Amino acid sequence: MSDTGFDDLRDLYQEVILDHGRRPRHTGRLAAFDATAKGDNPLCGDRIQVWVKYGPDDSIAETSFEARGCAISVASADLMAEVVAGRSKTDTAALFAAFRNLARTGACPDCATDLQPALERLAPLAGVHEYPSRVKCATLPWHALSAALEGRGETSSEGGQT
Repeated sequence: MSDTGFDDLRDLYQEVILDHGRRPRHTGRLAAFDATAKGDNPLCGDRIQVWVKYGPDDSIAETSFEARGCAISVASADLMAEVVAGRSKTDTAALFAAFRNLARTGACPDCATDLQPALERLAPLAGVHEYPSRVKCATLPWHALSAALEGRGETSSEGGQT
């Protein structure tokens, strides 16, 4: 890819993050939900709460969130809510593991799997690997979702119970 093409892609990714950070589509408490958890990043002050509604087959029917944080954290939560719809808990855990790797390294070894479409949607967040302190911003919503799916009420950006 030429430098111009790379710059265009980076600009596009930045636009996606800013758009979802400023105008999230999945924000607000669900009227009816089956699981919820709060997440906190004490280093930067990001806070999030996620709500999950399960479908009849126990897959994730809908996810929403409320967040106070940076554009990366909000955009990650919004894109997460989009890509986990219809997924099982096990598939969601696998997607989180692949996304965490993408956010930490910028690489996507799992992009050749059935997770590829979701990871392509999350690709705008791959650039956070260049800023290690921002990786926690991008993964905080996922830690909160994992806590909700596991029945834990709270978590931190480290993924542990608070």
